[in-house]
Amino acid sequence: MRFLDREEAGIHLGHALAAHRSPDGIVLALPRGGVPVGYQVARVLGLPLDVMIARMVGLPGRPELGIGAVAEGGVRHVEVGMARTTGIPPQELQWAVKEEEREVVRRVMLFRRGRPLPDLRGRTAFVVVDGVARGVTAQAAVEALRDLAVGKIVLATPVAASSTADALRAKVDAFVCLVEPAELHAISDWYESFEQFSDADVIGWLERARQEREGAWASA
Repeated sequence: MRFLDREEAGIHLGHALAAHRSPDGIVLALPRGGVPVGYQVARVLGLPLDVMIARMVGLPGRPELGIGAVAEGGVRHVEVGMARTTGIPPQELQWAVKEEEREVVRRVMLFRRGRPLPDLRGRTAFVVVDGVARGVTAQAAVEALRDLAVGKIVLATPVAASSTADALRAKVDAFVCLVEPAELHAISDWYESFEQFSDADVIGWLERARQEREGAWASA
């Protein structure tokens, strides 16, 4: 199964999540690619949409290879052993982590205008990403939410590597995925269109969700 784009994937994912819907639920999408998926999930479920900021920490010199992740709230999930194996000096690893932490702060300021996450105590949080390979970023986001006393965490994605999916199921209350290939070389392989979104695109999705929530969604 391949998806036309992230929006189509979000519609399918939203219907797959119907059994977990809760009146107090909230959809938290990981920017940038998770936002159009989360937008459609929120529409299907009739829930508010917001963002959860987490960033993969890439191997210095090979940023596409994740050695960990950071998330808002000060969460750090870094595979120190992997860094040592690849011969990364400690100062370079620290620089890479700090760089992504600065990006987390920047995105909170940009996408949420610096405001904290809404009160999530006891609520159901749907954490939405557009795909999961090794899962380090999703795991950091989940850890950050645990610190906020969330009632139930549902991690949702259109596609995830099967081995990673098995590991993540043990870390959340529910894990919902539409496709779990044994081999996942690139998340983009599972989309006909895998557009790279800008910060402005993310802001546009969030504003559109807010306006529709106040109008059509509220009366649905």
